[in-house]
Amino acid sequence: MFEPKRSSGPQPGLPHTNGTAPAARQGPSAFEPSANAATGTSVIGTDLTILGDHITIISKNKLQVDGDVRGNVHGKQVLITEEGSVVGMVSAETIEVRGGVRGGIRAVSVKLQATAQVQGDIAHQKLAIAEGAEFDGSIRRVKDAKELMPELDPDVIERTRHDPSSSPFAAPDLN
Repeated sequence: MFEPKRSSGPQPGLPHTNGTAPAARQGPSAFEPSANAATGTSVIGTDLTILGDHITIISKNKLQVDGDVRGNVHGKQVLITEEGSVVGMVSAETIEVRGGVRGGIRAVSVKLQATAQVQGDIAHQKLAIAEGAEFDGSIRRVKDAKELMPELDPDVIERTRHDPSSSPFAAPDLN
């Protein structure tokens, strides 16, 4: 049977506790959502690339994408700058694209600026496309804004991964 090695002094790389139990962590768990999540702007910097299977980035306020995301982006407001790109679904109340999107866009209000390059379908209530913007896809105007509201609850998004038919982004049954 394995017995741990006993030592009278501190071990390298471990905090010295003098035999006492570690102090209990004060405040909320690091794995719980922040109470301040509804304020400020989150930025994915130009030096950052986020990729992986089934990646979803969720921002409960404003998200500025200066880097590259290969996954889905959900937020209250999303700005994809000239340097930024998203390969995946972008869903928000308002979306402004100055950079690139290869995938669907769902928002109440969508603005494609002159530098935008979008390949994918857009579902919207209000759409503005500036002269010079590149767009290849279809456009669908949705009457009910509730259909376009982004899902910002990570638990709901996680459940829809396991049951795609329950996703608010599932293709409608046309039969």
